[in-house]
Parts: sequence; structure tokens; C-alpha cells
Amino acid sequence: MNTVSTQHSAVLLQAFDLACVRGERVLFGSLHAVLRAGEALLVAGPNGSGKTSLLRALCGLSSPARGSVSRGAATVYLGHASGLKDELDAVENLCAGAALAGAPVARGAALAALADNGLAQLARLPVGALSQGQRKRVALTRLRLAPAGAVWILDEPFSALDSAGVERLRDLLDEHLAAGGAVVYTTHQPVALAAWRTQRIDLGHAPC
Repeated sequence: MNTVSTQHSAVLLQAFDLACVRGERVLFGSLHAVLRAGEALLVAGPNGSGKTSLLRALCGLSSPARGSVSRGAATVYLGHASGLKDELDAVENLCAGAALAGAPVARGAALAALADNGLAQLARLPVGALSQGQRKRVALTRLRLAPAGAVWILDEPFSALDSAGVERLRDLLDEHLAAGGAVVYTTHQPVALAAWRTQRIDLGHAPC
């Protein structure tokens, strides 16, 4: 049984007895987690162990085979795929994504978020013309437009970023945690966040 718990601060996300089945294979079972304000949760495990399935269940994009998830805050999910439309520029993509999420933003706010992320010079270019790393940074800029105190659920957020991009994203995540948000993430890179407490679930050792 994997258990993540603490006794401090507001509970933002809680999972009880989660199980995930793919075909006839049980990826994980009897998984419990409690995530509070200011906490980070690292989901580890080899490819195919169910990391993405767990993240999607935590944010409500898929249903677990067993168990329940309760959310005490808004959740923001960014997966492997950028979700960007090649024919739109970065500003248009951010505005469209925010509208689909039910939290519309003005073009000026989107442009300011891109500038804060060091992407002002790319704001009007079609996303299809950008490099993989630039596209990833545009997608991650959505976090700067997310509501305060949310749970950010991020699947390999540091992939495709250079060292400066990794540092910039780590600073953003640290600021979010310090402001009372929470982060659930997967990564193959040795990046530590400044959470007041970091929990870890290793799906490579989860019971079936």
C-alpha cells in the first residue's frame, strides 16, 4: 500500500484505494494519497507502470477501476502532449486553452504571461514554427494563468527544456508551492522542488 499523508495545512487533493487496470493487467492497486497546501507529490516508476494513468485519474480525466478522488481545489493538468494548435500563435493558443478550461483570459494577460516566461519575442509566431523546447515552454506558460492555490498535475514537465528552462520552471513551481498551491509531477530528471514536504509514490513497487 502506498500512503501519502501529513497533518498540516488544508487538504487540496485526496485519493483513496485507487486501482488502475489496463486490459487484464493491474497497473497499481490500493493506492492512497493526501496532498496539502505547499506539498509536492512525485510519482515515480518505469515506463508503463501507470504514472500517466494515475495523474489523469487524480485530475478527473479518467476513472480508476476502483477507489475515489476528492478535490479541495482547482486542478490544472499538463500532459506529455502540448495540446497546442500549430496554426495558432502562442497568444491565441493560451487564450483558446484558457477558454476551454472555463477560465477565459484576455490577450494582454496571455502576452504578459509569455513575457514572464521569456517568450515575448515568439508570441506572434505560429506554434508550428517553434522548436520542441519552445513549444513546451509555451504550453507550460498556461500555469502562469492558472488560479491561485490550485493543484498542478504535470506529466514530465521538465522534458525538452534546456538548463535555463528547467531552472525557470523550477522557480515557478517553487513560487506556486510557497503561495499555498500543490504540485503532482513525474520526471526522469533529478529536480528537487522547495516544497515544505515532498511525498513520493513509486508505482514500480505498488501492490496489485
